[in-house]
Amino acid sequence: MLPRPRVSESGFYAWRVRAPSERERENARLEIEIKAAHQRTRETYSATRLHSDLADHGVQTTPYRVRTLRKKLGLRCKQNRKFKVTTDSKHRLPIAPNVLKREFTVSAPNKAWVSDITYISTDEGWLYLAGIKELFNGELVGYSMSERMTKNLVIQALFRATARKRPPIGLILHSDRGSQYCAHDYQDLLKQFDMTASMSRKGDCWDNAPIESFWGILKNELVHHRKFKTRQQAIQEITEYIEIFYNRQRKQKRLRYLSPAAFTQQ
Repeated sequence: MLPRPRVSESGFYAWRVRAPSERERENARLEIEIKAAHQRTRETYSATRLHSDLADHGVQTTPYRVRTLRKKLGLRCKQNRKFKVTTDSKHRLPIAPNVLKREFTVSAPNKAWVSDITYISTDEGWLYLAGIKELFNGELVGYSMSERMTKNLVIQALFRATARKRPPIGLILHSDRGSQYCAHDYQDLLKQFDMTASMSRKGDCWDNAPIESFWGILKNELVHHRKFKTRQQAIQEITEYIEIFYNRQRKQKRLRYLSPAAFTQQ
């Protein structure tokens, strides 16, 4: 057995009171920046996206170092949770063909949008959210919230999207086969806007994957970590998440770690 190294009391004391090294001081500064970035990004960023956010704020370091210090600090992303999808496809209304055919990559804005409805629990009852997502940059271009899941919910989201983006003739607007999207009033509105209706195949959520992905992000990063006392509270926080964080700040890997707004402005 090798003898244990002997350390003098004076040597141990000197080690305890020595000044921090330059590396240790730099790590301490980085830990402060990483904590701030973690809060700034709503505790939703992986180490890679956190590194990109730090670079945007003038903090120069490496992804490996961010990952190491993030782990040391015990910082974690909010975890995914499963949720149900709301679709009422048991009706006799006309069904549009699947024009989009999972062509989720487009070359320019306002060529194809995807839409869907989800719901959020509040102490007052369910709040229904209809959303429309732009496939070019992942932006949520239109949305509407109500205590009732009716055709007016999706019509309001469509009005907001068209008022904001003024899309050209021929835009493909994809949805599932829900009765709200098959309603005559909604389909007539698509024709007035010169849009092409597209609908998923029966029971195939992958045909509408981009908007399903957004619902997962919204619920993982906001909804599952809140207890909304009122519908109005939920509306306010969801609106803030979409308008301030998701569309303008939240980096997406497929956009080369840019937000939807920044990607469009390139």
